Amino acid sequence: MRHLLSSFLALHWAIVFALLAFVCIDRSRGVAAALSVLGGSLHGQAADVDNVMIVAPLATALLVVSMLFCWTLVETIANGAGTSAGVARLAFIGACGVLSLMLVGGTVQGVKDLFLIVSVQLAALLASYMAMQTEQRAAEPATVAANRDIRSVARAMARGAAHTSMLSRISGRTDMNGKDSR
Repeated sequence: MRHLLSSFLALHWAIVFALLAFVCIDRSRGVAAALSVLGGSLHGQAADVDNVMIVAPLATALLVVSMLFCWTLVETIANGAGTSAGVARLAFIGACGVLSLMLVGGTVQGVKDLFLIVSVQLAALLASYMAMQTEQRAAEPATVAANRDIRSVARAMARGAAHTSMLSRISGRTDMNGKDSR
């Protein structure tokens, strides 16, 4: 359970984006409900945001991001945070892209205070990504550090042996084994 925070964050964002997609698909409220879940409200006479041409791509994008976070969760549980770094990066990039598209689309449709809402969500995504990266770096196995130490000791020993061999060749003396170096 070394990757508890990464697992929790991946599960959290998967649920958030799945619920946003589910609310967005709702026929009676659609995108307006998804924006209200985030904290936005439509102005009095906004354009039709419940159009199928708006709802379907947005719901699909939200579901894809949710599935990327689910994939990150499965990879983290199965193989550890180190192997799920690429999938997590892809999930966070997708989430930021969907939120940015929601910001642009919502601004065009007249959603009030959407910039602040999306900014808070993007900051939360960034904090989650940084926490996952920190946990990944902290969970590096001790064997990697031990291998680095072994390599540096072996390199120092090889450098010392090369230096001794060079000095014995320059001075014309024989090696330590008693053999002639020439």
